[in-house]
Amino acid sequence: MLDWFDARFDLSGLRHFVSTKGVPVHAQKIWYYLGGMTLFLLAVQLFTGILLLLYYRPSAAEAYESVQFIVTQVRFGWLIRNLHAWSANLLVVAAFAHFFSVFFLKSYRRPRELTWVSGVLLLFLVLAFGFSGYLLPWNELSFFATKVGTGIAGAIPVVGGFLRRLLRGGDDVTGATLSRFYGLHVAVLPAVTTALVGLHVLLVQRQGMSVPLSVERRVAAGEPLRQMPFFPNYILRDVLAWYVALAVLAGLALYSPWELGTKADPFAPVPAGIRPEWYFLAMFHTLKLIPSHIVGIEGETVGVVVLGVAGAFLLLVPFLDRRASQGQNSPLFTALAVVALTYMIVFTIVGYYAT
Repeated sequence: MLDWFDARFDLSGLRHFVSTKGVPVHAQKIWYYLGGMTLFLLAVQLFTGILLLLYYRPSAAEAYESVQFIVTQVRFGWLIRNLHAWSANLLVVAAFAHFFSVFFLKSYRRPRELTWVSGVLLLFLVLAFGFSGYLLPWNELSFFATKVGTGIAGAIPVVGGFLRRLLRGGDDVTGATLSRFYGLHVAVLPAVTTALVGLHVLLVQRQGMSVPLSVERRVAAGEPLRQMPFFPNYILRDVLAWYVALAVLAGLALYSPWELGTKADPFAPVPAGIRPEWYFLAMFHTLKLIPSHIVGIEGETVGVVVLGVAGAFLLLVPFLDRRASQGQNSPLFTALAVVALTYMIVFTIVGYYAT
């Protein structure tokens, strides 16, 4: 079969690439597998999401009942939904772990600036997937959490009101909001993500995998760089990491099923302890701690602007960290990464128990 395709598509370039590509071997090489694990979990999301679409009905009158039918009536529907829900959470964990590993290793330095930018945009898209998919079961918790989340979007200066109405399809969270989030979740976000994943993987293959600054300096001094063959050595190790992720995912899906809750009622009072998903808790709790007004400006608006500036800063990190681009240690950016990671962990835990 390979010869048949080779005669028609000329796979000589691909054969040469696979046979000659190497992966650096050093003490921090374990972090190389986080990118592949993130991609694997994204594939699980795609596969299970397509299966759920066969039965899901995106309307306020039928969404909850269709998910209930999937869980209780469709053969192995409960398993597919649990896999989809838990893989979404594991995807966020893997994406953030990959993000911080790249940050700490300064793998964004020249010539990999665009690889970093595409990766950060993919991280934002993963969070957008989580936000848009959270509403689709149309249960009480997701309904009011979406109401809070879209309300926060309304605090953005100048375009906030327009953005809130665009997301909600009106002035309040209704069936129109569900339809819009459904379109985002199954059409718009997958299309953009597929293009960005292709670009990101292409850039990684073109630039190769980076090495820590200490290893780079030793190589520059004349020490040979140890490498393992990409195929089959690295690929087999990558697949082993996927098996580990699959084992964790299967255990969670089987022994900790994702609850459906009660159907959303727009006229019901807001339940006590309402909060967004855990990966938004740090931001949510930060906004809650900000005073109502700061120098005559609404505190929520100030918080949203600060978070927006932080997001823009992440995109520009490769261009701001000049020392790393020159092959030097950059303790300032390492300290910023430590502070950001500590902030996320602490505020997520505090936000969970505070609500």
